[in-house]
Amino acid sequence: MDNILTIIISGIIGIAGGFGIAKLIEKSNISNLIKNAKKEAASILKDANLEAENIKKDKILQAKEKFIELKSEHEQVILSRDKKVAEIEKRVRDKESQVSNELSKAKKVNDDFESKTLEYTTKIENLDKKQSEVDKLHKSQLQQLEVISGLSAEEAKDQLVEGLKAEAKSKAMSHIQDTIEEAKLTAQQEAKKIIINTIQRVGTEEAVENCVSVFNIESDDVKGRIIGREGRNIRALEAATGVEIIVDDTPEAIILSCFDPVRREIARLALHKLVTDGRIHPARIEEVVAKTAKQIDDEIIEVGKRTVIDLGIHGLHPELIKVVGRMKYRSSYGQNLLQHSREVSKLCGIMAAELGLNVKLAKRAGLLHDIGKVPDAESDLPHALLGMQWAEKYGEKEEVCNAIGAHHDEIEMKSLLSPIIQVCDAISGARPGARRQVLDSYIQRLKDLEEVAYGFSGVKNAYAIQAGRELRVIVESEKVSDENAANLSFDISQKIQTEMTYPGQVKVTVIRETRAVNIAK
Repeated sequence: MDNILTIIISGIIGIAGGFGIAKLIEKSNISNLIKNAKKEAASILKDANLEAENIKKDKILQAKEKFIELKSEHEQVILSRDKKVAEIEKRVRDKESQVSNELSKAKKVNDDFESKTLEYTTKIENLDKKQSEVDKLHKSQLQQLEVISGLSAEEAKDQLVEGLKAEAKSKAMSHIQDTIEEAKLTAQQEAKKIIINTIQRVGTEEAVENCVSVFNIESDDVKGRIIGREGRNIRALEAATGVEIIVDDTPEAIILSCFDPVRREIARLALHKLVTDGRIHPARIEEVVAKTAKQIDDEIIEVGKRTVIDLGIHGLHPELIKVVGRMKYRSSYGQNLLQHSREVSKLCGIMAAELGLNVKLAKRAGLLHDIGKVPDAESDLPHALLGMQWAEKYGEKEEVCNAIGAHHDEIEMKSLLSPIIQVCDAISGARPGARRQVLDSYIQRLKDLEEVAYGFSGVKNAYAIQAGRELRVIVESEKVSDENAANLSFDISQKIQTEMTYPGQVKVTVIRETRAVNIAK
């Protein structure tokens, strides 16, 4: 027990001694750490002081440099301001000097004005005195003249005025007459000059119009196919187009003869399609001719559009555009109507420009002046009045309508545009080679020949062929029987014989064809 107690006490004493020794060691270590820390702190403080001193020096240098820079800028601003102030002071001094000079001049002028005013006042007073003396002398002379002449001053004045009036009137009338004569001479010269310049500035070819077209083929074998078995193809083509087709010994050519250019063109294009396609028989011929007629109608519209675009005419009614296109296939005394109308339009534009008138309106009236020559149906009205009615119907201006209607003096001219259209129409038609009177009368005779046939009931189509020596009439089978067809042929021939004048003989052929058509569905 004592041993255990001794051991416990020894252990406690050992632990306390160890604890004391640890404390001494820890105190010694702490003291060393504190010394090291103080040394390190002193070193850091020393380094900080050195760095702070360096930074301080740098900042001082930067501050000095900034101060020098600001000082330089400030000095420049001050110098600039001083310069501006000096310039302003100089301008002020110049203004002061100028004002001083102006004041001195104004003072001098004022002094001169006052002296002149005084001088003029004196002169006016003298003039008033002299005027009163002159008035007294004038009255005295008038009284003496009245006593000598036996007339009062008013009576003498009236006689003098009347004499001066008569003399002035005589001189004025003489001057007016001379002016009128000179104006007439000048006007005639200017008018001739304008017309000559206009004609010289428009150069067109001579009109060439015929009634025959040549259809070229690759070989003469095609002729047999066009004629068909027993001539059925060529008869169907002639009946469908109203064109005489001449197949003779001419190598590689077929002649198409017709006075109507539209029919002739339809026949030419239809033949070209048939020969190219190779299928030539009556049914196919009728189908191709119908399609070609529609194609020609479309081409007529396209020609009208191109014409108005080329001439710079805008806003024309579609129906009038179509009429303009139809002019391509019409002629007037052998002169192509579209070519003639284009030429008149250009002439009118040039002449209107020379006279200072509306050029666009003049060209418009020039193009439309002969639209009455291409009616859809025959009319009793002259072409000028018919054209005027169409122009009014489709909204053309009054000046244009009057110019169309008056270009052949059917109505009174109401604007300067009307005589210009008339003159330009005459210029275009009067050129050498422009027109052929014989061709136009020939075409008119053929048209009249067809109109005779259309005057009978049941006639579907009528075509004048063989240069007017044959009239081929196609009748409706429902309305005309075989017996009536013979009578109709005789009646038409008798009417032609009694109402028309023609050379030679006219053969009247009436064609009646019966068709039964059914559709299998």
